Amino acid sequence: MKFMPKEERPPQPVNMEGAVKVSVSKMVAESDGSPTAAMRLFEIEPGGNTPWHAHGWEHVIFCVEGSGALKSENGEAKFGPGDALLVEPDEEHNFVNVGDTPLKFICVVPLSGDK
Repeated sequence: MKFMPKEERPPQPVNMEGAVKVSVSKMVAESDGSPTAAMRLFEIEPGGNTPWHAHGWEHVIFCVEGSGALKSENGEAKFGPGDALLVEPDEEHNFVNVGDTPLKFICVVPLSGDK
């Protein structure tokens, strides 16, 4: 067992082209001894969004706080606290804060998606 307190995992800015007002805390990573998956806590400020992108692994999402929209090539889904979402491998997508408070969600990916 390993315990990773939030205060030891400060948010880092997401510096990908197209990212606006986005930070991520790597809550569980390969360096913690996780054999297959990584868990990240994303925070998107009002007016912010992740970049439009696709990759070869899934995202498993759980919203903790705020109001968001998952936009993809397959449509748009608005979500809030307690909602879960799945972004399939190779699906073009981005996350947008559609509220006036921070949007926070947990994102679980295979270790290959956390590089």
